[in-house]
Parts: sequence; C-alpha cells; structure tokens
Amino acid sequence: MQAGGIILYPTDTVWGIGCDATNEKAVRRVYELKRRADNKAMLVLIDNPAKLERYVEYVPHIAWQLIEVAADKPLTIIYPQGKNIAPNLLAGDGSIGIRVTGEDFSRRLCAQFRKPLVSTSANISGEPSPSIFKEISDTIKEGVDYIVQYRRNDMSKTKPSGVIRLDNDGRFQIIR
Repeated sequence: MQAGGIILYPTDTVWGIGCDATNEKAVRRVYELKRRADNKAMLVLIDNPAKLERYVEYVPHIAWQLIEVAADKPLTIIYPQGKNIAPNLLAGDGSIGIRVTGEDFSRRLCAQFRKPLVSTSANISGEPSPSIFKEISDTIKEGVDYIVQYRRNDMSKTKPSGVIRLDNDGRFQIIR
C-alpha cells in the first residue's frame, strides 16, 4: 500500500477493497476496479478516534458521543469537511465518511500502516456486498495487488455499518 497498491481484506463489516486513503492514484484504481463513478465517495477506516482531527476540519461534539455509544457495532460517520485525504475520496460537498474500526485485524492494519485506509465493499458497483470471502468475484480478486489470508474460511455473515451524516452544528441524519 505504501507504493500505491490495493488490497482485498476483511473489515469489521464486509470484505473490503483498501488502499492508502491519502494516495489519489491508488484511490482512482479502486474506483476503476469497482467500476464506480468517482463522484460517489468511499469511506475511510482509522484505528483510533484521536486521529479524527487529522482528517476532519471540525468534529462536532455529538460525534464523540456516537463513537462511544457505537463502540460495540460498526458505525460510519459522514463529517462535513474532510482534510489530508486524497481529493477523489471526498464527496462533491467536501464531506468524508470515516469509521473508527474496533475489529482487531483492521484496527491493527490501520495502526501499522499509520495512515487511513479506504474501505469499500469488495464488489463491482451495484452488485451485492460480499460478507464472506467466497462471495467475492474473480474480477475483484484478480484486480487487487494482494489478498489478505486472514478470515478467508470464516462463514459468519456480516452486515454493512450503520451510517450517520453530521452537520457542523450537531444536527444529524441517519442514512442506514
């Protein structure tokens, strides 16, 4: 990933495609692999809530409460304005979705990489998200630079994260 590679890896939700979230070329490769329009933003994983302020212009107070309450289940929060992230990861309005992962593998991966990771479902845009490895298409498997070995045989069905959009003034909207 340091050299712009993309990986296929298990996350705290579904299997994901990941790369360095600060590398615009790597992010473009993920959009191309997924056949996804680049105006449709992807989310970012970080390992520690203390890192939020590195990637978000302003963290509304309610975000800290949501992160604490959602510690036992994955929650993606869409913040009004991202920063220090590849520009093609930001939505048209400048917002960015970030999830603080609590799952051991993805948390350790983020911590060791020391940068935020793109985390988007390992599917072609419009197709179902794979919750187990065997549901991932060959197109996706052949399009990444590395496939993580961990959890390939895990048959536990997983679900996407909850998604909440925040405004700077603390108002929120539940997306999923």
